[in-house]
Order: sequence, then structure tokens, then C-alpha cells
Amino acid sequence: MLGPVETRSVSPVFVGRADELHTLNDALARAAAGEPQALLLGGEAGVGKTRLVEEFATAACRGGAVVALGGCVEIGADGLPFAPFSTALRALRRELPDDLAAAAAGQEEELARLLPELGEATSGRHDEGSMARLFELTARVLERVAADRTVVVALEDLHWADASTRHLLSYLFRTLRTGRLLVLATYRADDIHRRHPLRPLLAELDRLRTVRRIELGRFNRAEVGRQIAGILAHEPDPAQVDDIFERSDGNAFFVEELAVCATEGCGTGLTDSLRDLLLVRVEGLPESAQRVARIVAEGGSTVEYRLIAAVAGLAEDDLIEALRAAVNANILLAAPDGDGYRFRHSLVREAVGDDLLPGERSRLNRRYAEALEADPTLVPADARVMRLASYWYHAHDAAKALPAVLDASVTARRRHAYSEQLRLLERAMELWDSAPEDVRAGLRPVDYTEVYPPCGCDPATTPLRYLDLMAEAAVAGRLCGERERALKITKRALHLLEEERDPQRSAWFWVQRSRLVQAQARGDGWAELATAEELVRGLPPSEVHAEVLSHVASWTMVHVPGPDAFSAAERAVEYARMVGAREIEMNARLTLAGLTVETGGIEAGLDEMFEVKRQTVAQGLTAVAGRAYVNLPNALESVGRSREAVPLLEEGIAYTRKFGQLASEAWIWGNLSESFYSLGRWDQAAEAGTKAERADHSTKPRGFHASLRAELALARGDLAEAGRQLAAARGHFGTHDIPQHELPLVDIGIGLAAAEGRLLDARADLERVLDTGFAPGTHRYAWPLLLTAATMEANALGLPVAEPGRRKILERIRTAAKSLATHVPVWQAYERWVRAELLRAEGRGTPDDWSEVTVAFESLERPYDLARVRHRLAESLLSAGGEDERDRATELLRLAHAVADHLGARPLADAVTLLAQRARLTLTAAPAPASAQTDPARTLGLTGRERDVLRLVALGRSNRQIAEELFISPKTASVHVSNILGKLGVSGRGEAAAVSHRLGLFPAEVLQVPPTG
Repeated sequence: MLGPVETRSVSPVFVGRADELHTLNDALARAAAGEPQALLLGGEAGVGKTRLVEEFATAACRGGAVVALGGCVEIGADGLPFAPFSTALRALRRELPDDLAAAAAGQEEELARLLPELGEATSGRHDEGSMARLFELTARVLERVAADRTVVVALEDLHWADASTRHLLSYLFRTLRTGRLLVLATYRADDIHRRHPLRPLLAELDRLRTVRRIELGRFNRAEVGRQIAGILAHEPDPAQVDDIFERSDGNAFFVEELAVCATEGCGTGLTDSLRDLLLVRVEGLPESAQRVARIVAEGGSTVEYRLIAAVAGLAEDDLIEALRAAVNANILLAAPDGDGYRFRHSLVREAVGDDLLPGERSRLNRRYAEALEADPTLVPADARVMRLASYWYHAHDAAKALPAVLDASVTARRRHAYSEQLRLLERAMELWDSAPEDVRAGLRPVDYTEVYPPCGCDPATTPLRYLDLMAEAAVAGRLCGERERALKITKRALHLLEEERDPQRSAWFWVQRSRLVQAQARGDGWAELATAEELVRGLPPSEVHAEVLSHVASWTMVHVPGPDAFSAAERAVEYARMVGAREIEMNARLTLAGLTVETGGIEAGLDEMFEVKRQTVAQGLTAVAGRAYVNLPNALESVGRSREAVPLLEEGIAYTRKFGQLASEAWIWGNLSESFYSLGRWDQAAEAGTKAERADHSTKPRGFHASLRAELALARGDLAEAGRQLAAARGHFGTHDIPQHELPLVDIGIGLAAAEGRLLDARADLERVLDTGFAPGTHRYAWPLLLTAATMEANALGLPVAEPGRRKILERIRTAAKSLATHVPVWQAYERWVRAELLRAEGRGTPDDWSEVTVAFESLERPYDLARVRHRLAESLLSAGGEDERDRATELLRLAHAVADHLGARPLADAVTLLAQRARLTLTAAPAPASAQTDPARTLGLTGRERDVLRLVALGRSNRQIAEELFISPKTASVHVSNILGKLGVSGRGEAAAVSHRLGLFPAEVLQVPPTG
């Protein structure tokens, strides 16, 4: 084999690129300091991207970094999925074998999908989270390898990347958090047309502040002159520089080609066309070398020497001479691993490939395929199946291509490369009718179709049928997120099924359509589910039947909860148990438990949800466990148990991240944001919302996150931001959404309209909801909405615009409230609050009404709500008059203002301040009498020990830390904290800290106010 040959067409002098190198070196320095870096390097073909990466990589290695290079193959799904990552990981394993082994310990079977050298990949699970699980493991391996040394991972030619590689790169860029790691990807900018698959990824990455993008421009005339001087080893003639600069337009590769052509005398009469420029030196090679170049051009990005020999059919000496001529002319290069050859530049390969005649191209592919079938050892084992499928497909031999493509689709699925699997299955559908009947009769059995029942008596031995192929493709399309393509496949499948009576398979395809339609926000999916339910009605129990019932139960739970949802969930559990479908059973049990909570069986429902979570985690049913981590904390939040929800949500984030469940992780972050909001931890709520956005970009989670941001912005008085986020949420949810999404948006919309003085618009929104009514189980969303409406009407009392229709709207709110459940203290408190606001709207509110509401909220951990009702109670007390009432109102307003100020709830803080000003009250504590100045905490009735505990609470200490510092037990510390909260009249530690700070209880201390709750 030949090693690299030095040629004169490449300048030994690196020209220009000072700014770009500075950016790369700055990123390297940041990575070395422990801040992971992500960079995109774009530029037109031939502009010098590879040379820049080589110079940077060489310098990085000199500085002690480990550099791993990987390149994308040119033909997307025809190459091995994740090829550049496999190459880069292989390089890391070669450089750091022990470190990579330690980083991958315990996950070798999963990571073997990317790096087969780690072991045998298991079949594993295949669901929406399978690919993301692999991504998460890859990210963590890279972080661990880069924990103690700087690692550079450079991926070239991203414009050729398969979809799975693009998805993995996007995941890395969004989730890398630790390690001395720099990830650099290059792409050919002039290839990125409007419909290029890389274009959406570039747009997505542009929105990430953590990704830096470098655009590599062409050389100016002076830089072209220096490049030519380096190639020629002497100063060029200025006229020659002018000519080459004009013809190359500063493209570094074209400069090289033109400079060599000029010195070798092959430039005479050469046209300026790109193709001629690239082919002119190839055509100057001996005929045998030209033939070998054509063979290599069709074989792939890099072709193994033994494979070239098998296809060329030349004597070994003649082949080596031909290769030597191509290498000496700098047309071909030896591959980095020394086992094959590749073109020095892909532009030349493309030009040589484009120059092949149609018959010549298919003949070369046939010879490649025949050689590989005759000797499978000609290529690496992990690439063999994919390469063979590509060669036979481009040989236009359907009889050979169909089984090869189907085998390749299985390989892609086993690597969780579902995008490539889908593309290969679509090729199989394209080839199906062209393949002879005897070939179709000998195809492999059905591969992976979830609970779809394959055609034939014995699925393990019956050859694949066309309908089975469509089922495989539909599942692959859903798993890789190509839902539009999957929808088209299910439509065609159902059209075929119209001609035969096959209710089970028809029902399965209708369920797939329902899931896809909902995921795309193209409808609510019920028509499809109802069709599936009707098809299986009366049939014996089966997995399909159980799955249909499970989906019907889930759908009805969130759209129209009630007896039908209960019935469907119970039957789904029963049928799943009959046929041993454990995962469907657990899903249905989770749905049934959620329905139980919503209808008042709170403890029984929550106990069952905890049990489902425990069993699914223990049994490895990761998809159901991920759903449990979403639904269980959501149920706790729905009954006012936000504090219990938080640790479960944090546990769920770790679990779903471990198993790559991006959508579930995004929902969990959203639920965590919601619980933090309830607990008065608003900064953490905002942070959780941001992390939710990064976790997944699916439509529904993004709508949920936008609605949370809108609610927070409205509470903080940023009406413009609230409006933007509300519009974004409506856009994501579409027009076919469920009450749990729609009702909060209406609530925010009413609040925003009221804040902007658009009372009639707010009333119109309210009346549309009241006309529809509140479905059972939607009380958690209905109570806040009715409260917003009642508060709006109370605030509008006396305004002329509010008088028409006022009595009617108040009565409608009151009637709607009577229909809502009040199973738990939080909704009992809301019921009292709505009633008090309605009385205020009628001018009939009293301090007793608001005292009752305040007492109800003092036992809950909702500091913002408590501050709001304290403000209303203070307002009512001041209206009643009397010195005692003024004193009590003053203290209530101080407490409310402290919380509003801490949360950044500007509208509430402004309302409290305005009320205090009108009543001529001061919100700052008056100086204590001389006798009390030494210990102002005594004025609040605190004992000496309680004062010490409060000081530590205000400093952010936990009960355990307080106990250690004061030499008491944590239980005693907890009792003291409870007594302090009662004496201060607050509901949480953060509010107590805020009060102590606001009232100046510890003026000599610098207090750290912890998050409320």
C-alpha cells in the first residue's frame, strides 16, 4: 500500500484565516477551561474548510488536546448511519482506550450501535425515546472522556450527513453541559438550497446562543498571490496572479488547480466551466489511472484497496501503477487508516462521477455488489450490509436490491437510525413491484411493528408482505419524527385495506393515524380512534384491541373525562392482562389512576400512580415510566401538593434524560416550572421553562412552555411579553386542543385583556368558554379562570363600559362555580376566593369574607395567592375603618408587599403601594421603642430560640443545618420553624425570610432570601 505523497498543488504555506483561527483558538481555550464549545464552519466548496480544520487540529494537538476527526459519507442513507461519530469515537478509542472504556462502562451494548468494537449491540427497546437514549449516552461518554483533558471532535462535510447524524449533532449542541470538549462541524454552504435537509438544523442551531457559526470567505488578491507563491516555491508573475485571481474568484481549490494547470501547460484553451477545470488534470492521466479514478468515484467517499482491485480486474502491478499515477497527480490520496483511497477533494470526485455514462455507472455498481457478495471481508463488517444495499440499488437490479435494502433497514433500526430505516423501507416500496414474485416469496420475515399483527400464520417464518412493509415504515416514520411521511404511508395502507376485510390491521393503522394527526396538531385524532374502536368491537381480545382501548381511554381522559373514559381504561387493563401485553396494561392503569384522582378518589388514585411508577421503573418499561413521571407530579400539583411534586419531577428529569425521552423530559420541566410558580419560586420557574424549551422542540410541549412564560410575564406586569408568549402558545397548540391546554390560555387571555383595559374582549372570551361548559375533571383549570373573570369584574365596578350585561355575567360566573368540584383544600380556597370577588364586584364584600379566604390560603403553600388575598383583606379592613383595622391592614400590606417585591410581581406590589398611600400607611417598619431595640424580634412574640432559628431561616439554612448549628435535633428545628411561620402569619420559609428582611429584624446581618416554599 502507498503512503501519502507530497505534491506541489497544495501550498505548504497556510494563507490568511487569522480571524477564523482566532475564533477557533478562543473556543479551544474556553473548552480547556471546562466550558464545552460548539462551532459550525461553513463555506463554499473548495474555499479551504478542510485546510483550516487541519491547521487548527495540528495546533490543538501541539497544545496537548486530543483531536478526533470524522467525516460524513456522500450518499446519506446509502452509508452507515452515524458514520462521522463512529469514526470520531473510533479515533478516541485509539488515542484513549482506557478512558473511553471507563466512560462507556455499563453501557457498552447500547453504545455498540455507534462503535461496534465495544461489543454486541442488543435488540433493546424501540420507541420514541430509543434514539434519544443513544444520544444521551453518547453525550455523556464524550463529557466523561473530556473531564480531565481537552478533546476536539471535528465532523466534516455535514451537508452529506444522514438524518440520524444531524439529529445527534443537534442533541449534542443543545445538551453538552460539562467537560473540556469542543465540537466542530463543517458544511458546504453553497449546497444548502432551500429544501436541503441541513437547512432546518442550521436555522435551529442559529437560535442557540451556545453555538458559534463561522463563515469562511474567499481569498482576496493578495492572499491568492501568497497561495500561488507557496505552490510554485517562488514569487509569481503579477499578471499570472491577476489571471488566476479573476478566473478562480478567490476560491482556494480553484487557485490550486489553475496554478498547476498553468505550470504544466494544460491551461491553453481551457474553458472557465467548473467541470472542465476539475476534469482537465484527470484527463491528463494514463488511461488505466483514469479508469481507476472512475471506479473510486462510484465506490464511495473512501474505497478499500482490495475492493478496488476486485472491481478493476487489473493485474496487481498494473493497478498499483495506475493508483500511483493518480496519487502523484494529487487526484487521489491514501485514506488516513492506510487501507484505501479517496479523492483529494470531493469536487473532483463529483466531476468524475458526473462524467460517467448511465450504463457505466450501473455496471460499476453491479461489479462492486458482486465483488462484495463474493468476498464480504472486502469492507468492514459494520458497513457491509449498508454498502451492499447501496450498490445493488444503484445497479438498478430490483431482484437483488429489494432483499439487500430490507436487510439494511434492519441494520439501521438496530442502530436506532430510524430516519435511515425509513428511507430504506421507502426504497423497498419503490422496488417492490419490479422484483420478481419468487424473490418476494423469499424475503425476510417482518422486523419491528410494535403490536401490529404481521400477515401469515407464523410471523417468524412468513416472508414479508407489502402491508407489513408499510407497517414497518409507519413505525419508523413516527419514531424518527417524519410524521408527514408516516401519514402518507398509513393513508396508502388504509386504501389497500379497503379491498379486504381485515379489521385488526385496519384498526392498527387508524391508531397510527390518530397519533400522528395529534402530534402534528392537525386534528384531535378522535375520528381515527373512533374508527379503530368500531373495527375491533366484538372481536376476541388481542394486543391490537387492548392498544385501541388504551388510546381511547387516554384520549377521553384529557378531552372528555367521564364514565366512558373509565370504562375504556378498565377494559384496556382487562384485555391487556388477557393477552399478556404488560406495557399496554401499565399504560391503561396509569390512565385509570389519573381518572380516579380527577373524580375525587385522590388517595387511591395517587397510590396506584406511585405503584405504576415503581413497577415500570423496576421492570424497565421506560416509556410508561417516563409517562408516570409526567402524570404523577401533575396529579399532585392538581390537588395542591406542589412541594411533593418537586422532588418527583427532579427524579423524573434524571430518569428521562438517562433514557433519552426528550418529549417526556420537556413535559417534566414544564410541570416543574408550574410547581415552582405555585410555590413562589418564580426565578426557578423561569429557568425550568427555559430548560424545557431546550429539551425538546415538539409542538405540544413548546405550547405548554409558552403558556407558562405568558402566565409568569402577566403576573410580573410585562404585558407585551405575555402577549407574545400567548400568541406563540396558541400557534403551537393549534385549533384542535384539549381543555388542559385551552383553558389556561383563555385564563391568560382574559387577564391580559383586562390589564390592557379591553373588558369587552375579555368578556367575549369568557362567554365562549361558559357556553361550552367545563368538562368533568377540568376544575383545576376552571377555578383560576373563573377567579380571573370575577377579579376583572370586581376591578371594573363603577366603570360605565362595564355596566351593560354586568349582572348577567356575574350570575354566569356564579352558576359555573357551583358546578365545579372542591375535593381538596386548594380548590375549596379558590371557591371562597371566587365567591369573595363576586361579592366585591357587587359592592357587598366584607372583612369577614376576605378573612375566611385568607385563613384558607394560610394553610397552603401558595405565597403569591396568599399575598393577593391579604391585599384584598387589607383593602376591606380599611374600608370598614377603625384603628385596630388600620393596624391589622398595615401588617397585611407589609407582608403582601414583601412577597410581591421578592417575586417581582410588579402589578401586585404597585396595587399594595397605592392602597397604602391612599390610606396614609407606611410599608416600612416603624422604629422600635428603646426598650425593644436590642431585640426587635420580641415584638412579634418570638422567643429567644425562635429568634435564632428565624435568623438562620433568613440565611437560607435547612432544618438539618439549623439543628447542627444550634445543637438541637432536626425535628425540634422543624417545630420551631412551624411556630415562627404561625406567629409571622406566613406560609413558607422564603416568605418568612422576606418578612424578616423587610421589617428589619436583623439589620446587622446580610440576609440571603431563599426561594419561597
